[in-house]
Amino acid sequence: MTLTTSIQTPARLARRRGQGTLPRGVLVGAEIAVPVLLLALWWFVSAASTNAFFPPLQVILQRLWQLVQTPAFLVDVASSVGNLVVSFLLATVIGVLLGLVLGLIRPLSWLVEPTIHFFRAIPPVALVPIFVSLIGFGNETRILSITLAAVFPILISTIDGVRAGEPTLEMVSRVYRLSGPERLFSVVLPSAGPRILSGMQVSLITAFVVMIASEMLGSSTGLGAATLLAQQSFAIPDMWAGILVLGVIGYAATAVFTLFRRRVLRWYIASQQQEKNA
Repeated sequence: MTLTTSIQTPARLARRRGQGTLPRGVLVGAEIAVPVLLLALWWFVSAASTNAFFPPLQVILQRLWQLVQTPAFLVDVASSVGNLVVSFLLATVIGVLLGLVLGLIRPLSWLVEPTIHFFRAIPPVALVPIFVSLIGFGNETRILSITLAAVFPILISTIDGVRAGEPTLEMVSRVYRLSGPERLFSVVLPSAGPRILSGMQVSLITAFVVMIASEMLGSSTGLGAATLLAQQSFAIPDMWAGILVLGVIGYAATAVFTLFRRRVLRWYIASQQQEKNA
């Protein structure tokens, strides 16, 4: 029996669903029903509104439909989504690679960790004007600021995940005399995977917030800039439409990542469920 088989066998056994959980269809229905009910409530509450800053939802949706058909709005959406995806991927690669190095080499980690925690303590949004001042306006500035803000949750989670590896697996890897790459991909990464993905989820939220802030501070493209410009121009339906689209993008990004996380960690989630039902 190989080490890979010995590690994967409990995972395969843990994939069976636990008892007493709600059907998946019921959970999905509830996730869809709550936003629909909130939109319906918003529709009826705002239907008779005469407040210029709180227009009826019908007016907002009509304006959103008009904006969706304009090339400028689509360019803003593409710019925001593109910056978010590129920055998040860069932060993931940098954070995981550096985290593996620092987690595996303890003396190096002791030297670098105080600096990491210092920069992590700085509010991510505060980095945006610094980069604008040093580099100037441009798409590269936004990507750099988003990446730097999003890299720290992944970096710290990876370091913690590598250090929290099971001692038994470490001993077994030595017994089987695994090479460095084999140990990395068969033992270290699977063991640290849950914490790495938890850090990525926090990083995604951070990247989304800094994306909006970077577009609102000295940018002429992106949904953040378009929403701010609409507010300054008193185009209130346009402002609300931009906020709605930002909410949809944020929800969609979180939903896609949740599906990805469940797919990658399905063995871990199943094993945790079985422990609860045991």
